[in-house]
Amino acid sequence: MFMRTTAPADTPLPWDDRPDHASRDRIGDFVLDAAAVSRFDQLLHAIHPQARHVDADRIATLGRWLQGLPAAQARAVLDERLRRIEQLRAMLDDADWDRREAACERVRTLLAYLDQDHDLIPDAIPLLGLLDDVILLELAWPAVATEAEDYADFCAYRATAQPDGDGAQRREAWIRDRLDALALYQHHARVNGSRYIDAGHPDRPFRVG
Repeated sequence: MFMRTTAPADTPLPWDDRPDHASRDRIGDFVLDAAAVSRFDQLLHAIHPQARHVDADRIATLGRWLQGLPAAQARAVLDERLRRIEQLRAMLDDADWDRREAACERVRTLLAYLDQDHDLIPDAIPLLGLLDDVILLELAWPAVATEAEDYADFCAYRATAQPDGDGAQRREAWIRDRLDALALYQHHARVNGSRYIDAGHPDRPFRVG
């Protein structure tokens, strides 16, 4: 509830790797369509206006990087992010969650793109077909992170504490317990940052004998 992340995965995609001799719009036999890339960038900024811009060169470079990884590692890069997508779907469907409409509208826009079969990179292309999905999720994540991470924390609390009542009562219990935990943390921080006794600096040192 109190910690926020700037990306949906522990290790970010290598956005700033730009080889000197990159094929600017090609990933193997697949060539990115310039108009589709432009639409993709517009959609990204409709979800998260402060996101970095994407172009065919960056997407192609990421695609070649992904294809160059060992198969298991490449799959792990995708799966770590795809799990976040399923979390977003669950959030929209959970009757216990008091959804903030603005954030959920951004999530719906994101999921609508992900549910297309023929988007920037067709889903039928093995491995590569999921790259545009995870790129969109990664760059749009700051716009949905607060809602998504609060929901994940609520789910963990609901599973362990098993509060009584309906959805509203369970959310109230979660908020109350988290605020209590925050107050305790702040108290400990104040205690640890202070001294019980400040003796100052005596003019003459204490001497024996």
